[in-house]
Amino acid sequence: MIENGKMGVLLIATSRFRALGADTPEGSYEKRKLAETDAFILSMKKFCTPVCPGPLYTREDLAAAMDLFQREKVDCIFALFLSWSEDFLWVRFLRDMPPIPILFASKIRDSIDFTNTESESDFVEYLSAGGLVGALEASGSVRRFDRPMLETAIGTLDELAAKAEDFCRAAMVRTKLRKSTFALMACYNEVMWSTYVDPYALFQKAGPELRFLSVATLTQEIDRIPEEDVKRACKMLSDRYEVLPDVDPDKFAASVRASIALENTGRNVGADMVVLNDVDPVLLTEVGLRPGFIPTPEGGDVPVVPEGDIGGGLAVYILRLLSGKPVSFIEPFHIDLPNNCFAGGHAGPNDYTDPAGKVLIARDVRFAKTSYKHAGAPFAWYLIPPGRKTMLHISQKDGSFQMVCGLVDGLPGRHFITSYSHGLFRPAEGELRPFFQKLLETGVTQHYGIVDGDYTAQLEVLARLMGFSFTRL
Repeated sequence: MIENGKMGVLLIATSRFRALGADTPEGSYEKRKLAETDAFILSMKKFCTPVCPGPLYTREDLAAAMDLFQREKVDCIFALFLSWSEDFLWVRFLRDMPPIPILFASKIRDSIDFTNTESESDFVEYLSAGGLVGALEASGSVRRFDRPMLETAIGTLDELAAKAEDFCRAAMVRTKLRKSTFALMACYNEVMWSTYVDPYALFQKAGPELRFLSVATLTQEIDRIPEEDVKRACKMLSDRYEVLPDVDPDKFAASVRASIALENTGRNVGADMVVLNDVDPVLLTEVGLRPGFIPTPEGGDVPVVPEGDIGGGLAVYILRLLSGKPVSFIEPFHIDLPNNCFAGGHAGPNDYTDPAGKVLIARDVRFAKTSYKHAGAPFAWYLIPPGRKTMLHISQKDGSFQMVCGLVDGLPGRHFITSYSHGLFRPAEGELRPFFQKLLETGVTQHYGIVDGDYTAQLEVLARLMGFSFTRL
């Protein structure tokens, strides 16, 4: 499920106009501004939990609003001048509000509801419609204070709601990342130096705290898993998916047991994400396989990505927060020129729970001929379903982090790459060669998160809020 963010709503009015129009059928300026406030709140309730103290007129109103926003721990603030207003409230807000994402907006009315200003009611409506005056006045202070994480927007109510939705969802992810914990088991993948991430920079600039898990901890947890839990999970998987004839039942159980134990191990240390080096020789020697059924049938709260790539894990985690959907971890394998597409996927643990995908329980043939204890233990062999998808890459670059993302179309297909969850894809915008040429020129790694739907606008906002560079494919 997508978690809604909390958005503070800062609507600045003016005491000079407050009582004007009180004797008109349409009501006073204050009454009209309350109706406008209600319209903003109604539009925002579709995508967030708005926190709104009502129109602000005085310093006391502003102080109470800032206290409310901090007490409610809002993820961001939507700010707007309801008309021309004295800017002392806005300047105080910019000066005194602790750092927080702010979307400063100016609303364009769908229509102007007066023809002239001869009547008092029309004059009050004319004053009420003057939000552009206030916004332009406020824009100078925006630049003079130059606060981080402050963005501007202009549009109709519907257009501002759409921009506020992207902004709020990105801000919610930023908040979540700053509270999150990633766990690495047990080390980086030493054959892929390009995927290494500085844990201090991750904590400082992206948010998640990194903890280090040992294989010994996992093996101890494997020994603690009750037999009935393993049997129940195996039955649930067998009832849900086809089990290929050459799957060994004992190795199936061993893979399920290790998968449950891995989720438990992450959960026990409060991890929101486990980054597993699934090709670590110590893991394969001590456990005898790489866990193949994560998410487990009764788990799924601790996602796992392979090959020790924390940047890849961050991409998957962000897409999960934005979408509330299963996210695949892939690397592009090869370009298929005759069919104008590329194949992509990955070995090891991968989220296989999208009901639109196809799953077979199959042997991990890649390790079947090794001497590991459970060589050839099965996994959820997943075929990524068709549809428009967001493909996201995150890695460290130039002392900070970069996001690179684009849209691809998943194509119908069949299982054809043994021991790898996989799919076929085509760039949704442009051709294959420019798509990969831009990746090569940008300088990335091979790993990407991919999820059903278009989240590129929200990712672009998130990159700005976190100080990441952003490249759109």
